[in-house]
Amino acid sequence: MSPLVLSRPVFLCVPLLVLHAAGAVAQEPLAQAQDEITVTATRTETRVGDTPASVVVLSRDVIATTAAATLDDALRQVPGFTLFRRTGSRVANPTTQGPSLRGIGASGASRALVIEDGVPLNDPFGGWVYWGRVPRPAVERVEVVRGGGSELYGSSAMGGVVQFIRRRPRQGAVSAEISGGSQSSGNASLFASAAKDAWRGAVSLDLFDTGGYTLVASEDRGPVDRAADSSHRAVDVTAARHSLFLRLSHYDEERNNGTPLQVNDTTIRQLSAGADIPAWGGSVQIRGWLSDQDYRQTFSAIGAGRATERLTVDQRVPSRGSGMSAQLARPVGGRHALLAGVEARQVTGASDEGTTRVEGKQRTASAFLEDIFVVTPGLSITAGVRFDGWRNFDAERDGAVLASRGHSAWSPRVAALLRRGPVAFSASAYSAFRAPTLNELYRNFRVGNVVTSANPALTAERLDAIELGARGRNLRATLFWMSLDDVVANVTLSATPALITRQRQNVAASRSRGLELEGDWRLGNRWRVSSGYLLSDAIVTSGALDGKRLPQVPRHQATGQVLFSSLLTAGLQARWSGSQFDDDLNELPLRSFFVADVFLSRGLGERVEVILAAENIFDERVEASATPVITRGQPRSIRLGLRYER
Repeated sequence: MSPLVLSRPVFLCVPLLVLHAAGAVAQEPLAQAQDEITVTATRTETRVGDTPASVVVLSRDVIATTAAATLDDALRQVPGFTLFRRTGSRVANPTTQGPSLRGIGASGASRALVIEDGVPLNDPFGGWVYWGRVPRPAVERVEVVRGGGSELYGSSAMGGVVQFIRRRPRQGAVSAEISGGSQSSGNASLFASAAKDAWRGAVSLDLFDTGGYTLVASEDRGPVDRAADSSHRAVDVTAARHSLFLRLSHYDEERNNGTPLQVNDTTIRQLSAGADIPAWGGSVQIRGWLSDQDYRQTFSAIGAGRATERLTVDQRVPSRGSGMSAQLARPVGGRHALLAGVEARQVTGASDEGTTRVEGKQRTASAFLEDIFVVTPGLSITAGVRFDGWRNFDAERDGAVLASRGHSAWSPRVAALLRRGPVAFSASAYSAFRAPTLNELYRNFRVGNVVTSANPALTAERLDAIELGARGRNLRATLFWMSLDDVVANVTLSATPALITRQRQNVAASRSRGLELEGDWRLGNRWRVSSGYLLSDAIVTSGALDGKRLPQVPRHQATGQVLFSSLLTAGLQARWSGSQFDDDLNELPLRSFFVADVFLSRGLGERVEVILAAENIFDERVEASATPVITRGQPRSIRLGLRYER
């Protein structure tokens, strides 16, 4: 890589490295801060300093001081967190919004589970995530657990877990924000809650609209290209009494995907409920949910010179999902903490293209058990295992019955954490898996002039991994080695200038190994500096693609944040990503990029502040995909707004 490519990120990251040398004057060491943070994405309340997992927590204050307008873009502060492509949820097709951690995503499906207070947000049919469903003012914090989580969460958590923790309703609490700016974008969001006696309630909403930007790079544009606009509306109502809650939510969105004929829209209705009850010397957690979704998307063929467009498919994808989970956590004998639970889910979905209809069901049942054994005050060992069984059935293609198939998987994990004063060492070994979604089994799709067909014969992906970690007062490092078998990837079958044909297939094997480095420093009461780096060497290790790099996975990623808080609050977020490929044959490269964002806020009174947020301030060209036409990520964007907090 040439020095010219690295010059800007190196120049802007130098202050972070210099501030690293000042770590000795930090007023709040990272180890101390970790001991005060309790996370629940590990299915039980655990202090960050007491878990061997690689955990990152973004607090409400951190989220509020990022320039990002959406939660998925705010999560890009976490090294290794990516969506399938480099575009965010404002303009990305929903089917490419599945998250990946540590570079194990080779297709659009999620390799990480996203949950909200224990209820999954991953689309039941396709596994992707609608990031606008959770209004930002309603979020208390976000927890990111990197590394396989199948021993606790099953299929969707093969690469990790992202959990949104909601704010607890209290009497008279109100948070509101309204903003507008570049690309004719506007946003209004609200969280309001009340409490009386044992009852609590909250209303949350998020309204967003953007005129978007033209996705195709300027040198490749033609008459059919237009801005990719989008709008969404999310509203939910929560009622709670003691440890019980009930939440009803509605979400709908409409998108144009960059040409007159390529559009999609979604409507999601969900009912979820839960209880956290002291029982049997410990605590019992119960969750249940029902969802109903309607998704529509059109596909088109683009003519030479991008001068003409022809509608090829008008696809409708209705799906229904339901599920429940129950778990018991309790101490045993003074040194053991046991966790046991069960889960069950069912998904029904179809892909209707008018002349072709494919439909099917998937049912999953599972049980898990974990023991945290405190050997000595400085040494703990965690061992867990989960069994999942799933069945695809009632599948038909145009009335012809497709074979039912049943599968199962065991997901064990063992980990150790050794603490010596302010330093801790961890080691983990585990297996994880991901079952193919109904979307991968039955739904075809088209992006530009790339057609990808479904494959009802897909089997589950399998992952085996080892991690070694060390953490100190201000730094954390994790080495990881992950081996994947039967990886689901979009494999190229043929390619011509007019059409590229691919199919979802289980490629033989792949490997992702690398290093995570993170630092966090508080300098006095006004400054906070953090930075992160991820090395992820992800390649195919057997079969016809042996030695090829996994698509959409850069080898190097780096992030940095600086926050200053006084009469004026100022935040700088920066991230750099190395080059990557958009295809399995490594013939469509996407170049490296560096993006910096700036956030400013100033109080106008006791409860109101004005905010200014600028994304991609250098207007860096971010290459998001090559189909083979290059499309772009978010250009420079500026928004101005007001916030109210009570």
